[in-house]
Amino acid sequence: MSQNSSQPLAPRRKIIVPGFDPQTQPIVPPEIILAPLPGQALQADFLKAAFSTPVPWDVEPVFSDAFRIDTDSLATAIQAAVLFPLVQRETGLNVLFTRRSPNLSSHAGQICFPGGRIEPADESALAAALRETHEEIGVEARFIETWGTHPSFLTGTGFTMEPVIGLIRPGFEVKPDVTEVAEVFEVPLAFLMDPANHRLHRATLPDGKQRLYFSMPWGPYFIWGATAALVRNLYHHLAAAHKVLAGR
Repeated sequence: MSQNSSQPLAPRRKIIVPGFDPQTQPIVPPEIILAPLPGQALQADFLKAAFSTPVPWDVEPVFSDAFRIDTDSLATAIQAAVLFPLVQRETGLNVLFTRRSPNLSSHAGQICFPGGRIEPADESALAAALRETHEEIGVEARFIETWGTHPSFLTGTGFTMEPVIGLIRPGFEVKPDVTEVAEVFEVPLAFLMDPANHRLHRATLPDGKQRLYFSMPWGPYFIWGATAALVRNLYHHLAAAHKVLAGR
């Protein structure tokens, strides 16, 4: 654009960063040792049953307040939805993640589920999650079998994330939108459903406050924050479901 152009420059977006290095914060020893899920609870048929059968379960207690969103917080938060996508492979179920582009203004480079804000044209959180998944990674809704949802999570950056859990059927093709997604990769569900692979961190923020968060490192990928909290919720749900359904 020339210096004499009458068109105003677009405002520069504020870059949102966590204010600390999440990979170097001290680890808090767990108060209770949780057992990994048995193989039966890692099968697609079992997960589908866990969502179709009413099962009492509690959200991750470390973040219980973030899942109990009051009316005032809900009114000011940005409503968003994500797909918690599972993929059947020969070795078992995998969970599909994205690594966000390093050029984005928020959560740049972080590991996420495909998703984004709920737009006025979206009929529901489910519709938003399916639309965003198609836009971000190119997977069409016809390949996605949705099983259910989990409670919304209020992030520190002012988003409410409602996760939609489902299976991506064979035949899909991944075509990432490179402006938003740097990489798409998969992690075995068995790894994520073993609490021995979950690390609880305590970070001291620049204002002196402290923040707790989980991480689940997998090779070069550091899964943490809201994404890790949603993974912990799936663990708690499936663990409760196994107690109810295993004896049937």
